[in-house]
Amino acid sequence: MLRQTGGHAVVDALIAHGVRVLYGLPGIQNDWLYNALYDRRDHIRVIHTRHEQGAGFMALGQALATGQPALFNVVPGPGLLNATAALATAYGLCAPVVCLTGQIPSHQIGRGIGVLHEIPDQLGVLGSLTKWAARVNHPAEAPEQVAQAFHQVRSGCPRPVGLEVPMDVLQEEAPMAPSTAPRAPWSPPVDEDRIDQAARILGRAENPILFVGGGAQDAGPLVTELAEMLQAPVVAYRTGHGVVDGRHPLSLFLPPAHEYWKKADAALAIGSNMRIPLSQWGVDEGLQILRIDVDPTSHHRIRRPDVAITARAEDALPRLLERLPRYNRARPSRAEEMRTLKGRWSRQIAYLEPQLSFLRVIREELGEEGIFVDELTQVGFVSRIAMPAYRPRTFLSCGYQGTLGYGFPTALGAKVAHPQVPVLSITGDGGFLFAAQELATAVQHRIALVTVIFDNRQYGNVQQMQRTLYGGRVIATDLHNPDFVALAQAFGAQGLRATTPEELRSALRQAFATDHVPTLIQVPVGDMPTVDRFRNLPRVRG
Repeated sequence: MLRQTGGHAVVDALIAHGVRVLYGLPGIQNDWLYNALYDRRDHIRVIHTRHEQGAGFMALGQALATGQPALFNVVPGPGLLNATAALATAYGLCAPVVCLTGQIPSHQIGRGIGVLHEIPDQLGVLGSLTKWAARVNHPAEAPEQVAQAFHQVRSGCPRPVGLEVPMDVLQEEAPMAPSTAPRAPWSPPVDEDRIDQAARILGRAENPILFVGGGAQDAGPLVTELAEMLQAPVVAYRTGHGVVDGRHPLSLFLPPAHEYWKKADAALAIGSNMRIPLSQWGVDEGLQILRIDVDPTSHHRIRRPDVAITARAEDALPRLLERLPRYNRARPSRAEEMRTLKGRWSRQIAYLEPQLSFLRVIREELGEEGIFVDELTQVGFVSRIAMPAYRPRTFLSCGYQGTLGYGFPTALGAKVAHPQVPVLSITGDGGFLFAAQELATAVQHRIALVTVIFDNRQYGNVQQMQRTLYGGRVIATDLHNPDFVALAQAFGAQGLRATTPEELRSALRQAFATDHVPTLIQVPVGDMPTVDRFRNLPRVRG
């Protein structure tokens, strides 16, 4: 058998499992891992970031943009803790992120003697934010543990996984068996009886409606076929955008679906919790609830469904499409009804300026394949209810976690995954400065991301609430900002400024034509109208 260090065993196992990019920061506990990465630098590209949260979010961006596992590495203790916001976001999004973290020497774990980067129960911390976490206790275990990590992250609900390797294990040499071959991921088998129940309910329904989330991102054509067969609107919000082309007659944003909900008699959630309709809009005996989700624990969290199918959308939908014609009938087109509904919606949100005009320009300049990454900013909030996505995995969101500052580093990872595709990050001035140091990463690694900062010199959403909900008690929300154009140029990036939608169009064209250099576009704005009236729509049933 070949003798290898634990570091080489880990890296060779990563290569065997298809890893080609690692986001991370070196440090003393990971020295022998990076020695091995140096020796295998023709196989794995190391993108070193300026903060651990940047490494975690970049891996998240790659995972969201591709649907495949993405890897980041950090030192233990403070390094891991700095990346936990990214892990929490990945967990909420069911994103296949692999966290590889160092650890203090094996014989000192848990003793509390003050070793560098020691924290209480690091593996417990890691386990609380992942679906599976383990420790490599000997170099010879590395191939098997890496194989298990990738098997876990690909199986069932693709939530993040964690693997820690103590520094002495990375350094130690041992006889090594060949790297374990990748294992086929496990998926729950499709329950044919429940498929038949769902087909019967949907086929007999007069006004069915579909809701899609992140779990449907790899089943877009199947969802579209089902929607057309049923003439059912397909509703997306945040993580479901792009499953069905936003220009399709049956594609619908979440708030206008509130009106249709009144008459719906069957609602099918595909890879979505359908949280807002079920918890806010009301349910009565005239509405049957159906769910397709790979996570069996998700079905009953909000309301017990009439039919729960535990399966991947891409496994369940072909069976449903085969069975549905037995119960379905010829249905008249709802295109005109949807046009009328969408027209009313467009008039309702017309007051959301300048956000709508800026988003219209962004949508036009991104093109068919462009990837849009939202943020916790007024323009981002409007994008979720007004900006159509044309293809799967082209609208990236932080979902329910609401992670301020996630957008810019996440978009960097999406751009690494798709270097030939336009990728655009929108952000506010507050959120951008959470990770502004990653401009250095983008310049050094030639990541040509385009970022638009809507700069109103405040934590705008919070200040808006302080003014309207708390009697004008404005505190801790005014911001002092740098000159963002000069800041970009100081890092070696391209810095531009735009004050109108048409100026933004010109800046975007210049930015997208620039290869291998990131671009930052500052857009000074004032207070903008809020989408709050659409956040808590009233109960209409039950």
